[in-house]
Amino acid sequence: MGERKAILVSFSIRCGKCESSERNRFFKTLYGWEQRIPSEKKTYIYRREGLLDEIPHIKVDQSSFIIHENEFDRMFKFFEEWTDKVIWKTFKILLEEDEWEEFFKV
Repeated sequence: MGERKAILVSFSIRCGKCESSERNRFFKTLYGWEQRIPSEKKTYIYRREGLLDEIPHIKVDQSSFIIHENEFDRMFKFFEEWTDKVIWKTFKILLEEDEWEEFFKV
């Protein structure tokens, strides 16, 4: 069995430098969100996509996930926009071939 390269991204919000509205915008832009619009008869729910809806990933925790190494440039650009409010680190990892195929649909 072969192994494939991926990147673990881990981050945390700099608490003293980020208002709750900015924190919410960060998470919505990254993970997406559900918009609920109530009407008299029913509530309409719309899924608003985030960056990770476009990038195959493995969510490890609320503040960490694994992406294919080829997607790193897009993630780097996103986190660079938040560099004064978010601390982030990356770690190169290897996935077993069966894990790779399951999560990245290769």
